[in-house]
Amino acid sequence: MAPGHPTSERVPTYCALCVSRCGAIATIEDGRFVRLDPDPSHPTGQALCAKGRAAPELVHHRDRLKYPLKRTRPKGDPDPGWQRIGWDEALELTASRLGALAAESGPESVAFSLVSPSTSASDDSMAWVERLMRAFGSPNLVGAMELCGWGRYFATGFTFGAPVPGKYLPDLENAGCILFWGYNPNHARLAHATATLAAQKRGARLVVVDPRRTEPARRADAWLQVRPGTDAALALGLAGVMIERGWFDEPFVREWTNGPLLVRSDTGRLLTDADVSEGGDAGRHVAWDRAAGRPTGYDPRRGRYDVDPTDLALSGEHTARTWKGDVRCRTAFDLAAARCRAYPPERVEAITGVPRAEVERSARLLWESRPLAYYAWSGVEMQTSSTQIARAIAQLSVLTGSLDARGGNVLFPAVASPAVGSEVPARPARPAVGLGVADRPLGPARWGFATTDELYRGILEREPYAVRGLVGFGSNLLLSHGDVLRGRGALAALDFYVHADLFMNPTAELADLVLPVASGFEREALKLGFEVSPEAQSLVQLRRPVAAPPGEARSDTRIVFDLAVALGLGEHFWNGDLDAAHRHQLAPSGLSLEWLRAHPEGARVALETRYRKFAETAGGVPLGFGTPTRKIELYSETLLAHGQPPLPEYQEPQVGPVSRPDLAERYPLVLTCAKHTLFCESQHRALPSLRRKAMDPEVELHPVAAAERGIAAGDWVRIETPEGRVRARARLNDTLQPDVVCGQHGWWQPCPEVGAPGYEPFGPDGANFNLLIGNAAIDPISGSVPHRAYLCEIRRAEEAGGR
Repeated sequence: MAPGHPTSERVPTYCALCVSRCGAIATIEDGRFVRLDPDPSHPTGQALCAKGRAAPELVHHRDRLKYPLKRTRPKGDPDPGWQRIGWDEALELTASRLGALAAESGPESVAFSLVSPSTSASDDSMAWVERLMRAFGSPNLVGAMELCGWGRYFATGFTFGAPVPGKYLPDLENAGCILFWGYNPNHARLAHATATLAAQKRGARLVVVDPRRTEPARRADAWLQVRPGTDAALALGLAGVMIERGWFDEPFVREWTNGPLLVRSDTGRLLTDADVSEGGDAGRHVAWDRAAGRPTGYDPRRGRYDVDPTDLALSGEHTARTWKGDVRCRTAFDLAAARCRAYPPERVEAITGVPRAEVERSARLLWESRPLAYYAWSGVEMQTSSTQIARAIAQLSVLTGSLDARGGNVLFPAVASPAVGSEVPARPARPAVGLGVADRPLGPARWGFATTDELYRGILEREPYAVRGLVGFGSNLLLSHGDVLRGRGALAALDFYVHADLFMNPTAELADLVLPVASGFEREALKLGFEVSPEAQSLVQLRRPVAAPPGEARSDTRIVFDLAVALGLGEHFWNGDLDAAHRHQLAPSGLSLEWLRAHPEGARVALETRYRKFAETAGGVPLGFGTPTRKIELYSETLLAHGQPPLPEYQEPQVGPVSRPDLAERYPLVLTCAKHTLFCESQHRALPSLRRKAMDPEVELHPVAAAERGIAAGDWVRIETPEGRVRARARLNDTLQPDVVCGQHGWWQPCPEVGAPGYEPFGPDGANFNLLIGNAAIDPISGSVPHRAYLCEIRRAEEAGGR
């Protein structure tokens, strides 16, 4: 093109701002990134949300961090005295301080934090952060697992031995019935939203469980408006109806769950051969042969019963003769069924508010419209009983026999690639245990994750050992987690804190060193499969930068590699060569890094989708499931052994109107919260095109509740809980239950371009929702915090002392 003529380029890419990873086309005019549009040719590119369309504003925002900044004043000083330094000095300072802490107090004294990949571009670098942490020798990654991920990835592991629905994703293209529980894909995963619309058009049914009438709820065949925090009662009730009416896949339950195994009525343990005969095999379990009327054996190592599974009893009480005398037993399924039957529709209605007729109708819908594909997210993960809720919901998939079946929740095939985050041996060879192992041995610490409650305790109380350093990648802890003031005190007490981010934020302001990060549009990143469908999983894409990073900003991955080299860990990071690392990732697939770099649209790898992989055999042994019994565990001895209920059960929210009537007198409303469609958690409120549509934080409440308090739409109000109070504008919503209100978290950033203020994050005149939530009432297994079910009162701001 002749000099002086404008140039325009359209680059295939994908938006990295959230878990949806929507396929997109970036437009670059005269070298400047100016536009992002959906790419319908991409398997996740059917639509693009407002956040994605605002990407150029994010890239070019004047407040972006551009250079490494070093604190020169004490943390108690209102002015940190930030001093610009170079990268060499920043890396040398970080490596020397972290190395000194490791030498003095052990590598476990340094924790790492990472913003959730569900709501950020950290998916690019998460595995590399894990690799750095592992190579350094720390067992503590603060990754918000107790808020976003526990239910999907780990709680259901006690049932399936695998992450369902975290990795066994809903096969929306083939589902007969779709169940979304505490999940709004229109706000959280647009690729699921568009796939659900397509599924409904071909005749799939949709069931939505949510206290709010979301867009999916408006289109649903059944919307179950559950009282926040009572989800387990509803799930048990639905399962109870299905079992009572015979609406369950009996052959599947008999053959592939531990339902036929006998449970001792005296100890609650599974009956074993060692019980039946002195010197017997404690590794073999016992079921009941209904044809012969006697016990029969099951060997988990072989994954087989001594008789044909069709002969096994699923229900009833049986007497087993042991070498110590007769023992009464019931089958695991009988116990599970009894638990579910304890929640008949009328009781479910009394607890949850869902009409009994809707419970029965929805149970029929789940059964008659199967295969069932389900997804549950943070709506049920931010609860005081998140583990039990996740297991109760999982039973519905089990009863329909839909797991890993076409149209159910399927482990889609993946492009072969090494697990770069975990393939490096931990250093030292026997690293210290994670922060929460002693209190919650089955919780996040078991998989290398620490909760903020555990982090703060390690810093402030030095229990179970002192945490003295923190390496943070984009995690705005003080706007995303509860117990904010304790968290601020903890971060201020660290010996050394380095934080990498796009913008300065209230959490970063407590760091000793702040590093500027390139956005997902300014850095190269390798994506091996998009977790939506088999077609999407087959796509490998090397995302190309469509803009230059501001100043000296670097990608998170580049920072990880540079820091690894500075720490003397370069041997685990190809001595800082990112291209070599990407070639290592691509090697099993046979794809070339150079080819992908020249073809930003990516490459498809031939993959075969196999169903019911648990039924495949290896050496004549069924693969089964990754549980102790190699079966889906309706009854979990693992939980029992740790003093937890072996069957899913309903537990009232610990800070709720039933469990705390003393508090309910003063705080009569049930407080929940929801993700804002325009923002990624605490990010993006400084972008004018988005902020114009949401100028102030809001709290939704029913018109009746508002009228009782003299509140009109748009009034400034105070939300008050036993933990604190914050401000928001009232928004009336007549689809809520009158005693339920819904707030928003993440408000702090100003946007001067549209006259929108910022909000003080640590006081009652601000809008930090998490000042309202404490860490005292948490899930005993996971430490999950009840952001979605608490008690509150709403008052006009004038009554509470003015704005």
